[in-house]
Amino acid sequence: MNGPTERSPVTELGRFLEIQNLGLNLSFALAFLLVAAGGLPSLRTFVLVVIAFVAARNAGHSFNRWADREQDRANPRTQGRALVTGRFSERFALALVAANALLLGLAAFFLNPLALLLAPVALVLILGYSYTKRLGWGTTVYLGLVEAITPAAAFVAVQGTLPWEAWAAVLGMLLWGTAFETVHSLGDVQSDLRLALSSIPAQFGVRTSSRAVAVLHALSLGSFALFGVLAHLGGLFFVALAAIGLLAARADGRLIRSPSGVVGPFRTHMILGGVFLVGVALAVFFPAAWVLP
Repeated sequence: MNGPTERSPVTELGRFLEIQNLGLNLSFALAFLLVAAGGLPSLRTFVLVVIAFVAARNAGHSFNRWADREQDRANPRTQGRALVTGRFSERFALALVAANALLLGLAAFFLNPLALLLAPVALVLILGYSYTKRLGWGTTVYLGLVEAITPAAAFVAVQGTLPWEAWAAVLGMLLWGTAFETVHSLGDVQSDLRLALSSIPAQFGVRTSSRAVAVLHALSLGSFALFGVLAHLGGLFFVALAAIGLLAARADGRLIRSPSGVVGPFRTHMILGGVFLVGVALAVFFPAAWVLP
């Protein structure tokens, strides 16, 4: 049996923080940032928002690795993780949490007072996921709530307030994130049941959960459409939203037909997020256009 693959310290750190999945919500964050700024934000705001986004994400991933170290040891899929094998220490993981939490606070401080006030709230929500999975199936919805921080953070960072369109986007991301996390957790149903961890698939079954994903996607797209109306986005945004709906419906159909054979949920999510960003960018910079020239 082969042992863990040797990696350089930089590569190991990247895997620990799952940098390869950074794009999962970054496209959405940039899209909401464009809307909140009414175009390109200042370079200062852009840099601070990206720093805050990455720092919050890194803190959450590091804390989750630390909190889940015993569960990871018992799960065949995660037995090669750095804290399980001893390549990283528990103290190092907690130091990463503290360093990134401090970085988030500094970025929020330089943005505006409301961002600084809400930064600890966001951090508590992000870190709290590591324990909600032990309490009930609502942990999948909780992860959706964590992803819903993204649009709220973008509007607070730029405008220092939360207009109605921000709340519509929060609802859309809550539903969208819950759908993604449901798909993601389909691959861990057996290990979750064995380890007494909860998720929507573990609670309600694979077949019911796969059908719920399609419903969540439809409701999410409806919320994003409301976001587009409230934010006065041009028609190109709704063209992109329709494309996302078609792509999501195709993926949902495959999922319903073969829930246990789902492949590439991260890749699909990144692609759809990229389409969302392109649609928002076109609508912001070409507000009067309904079709591409």
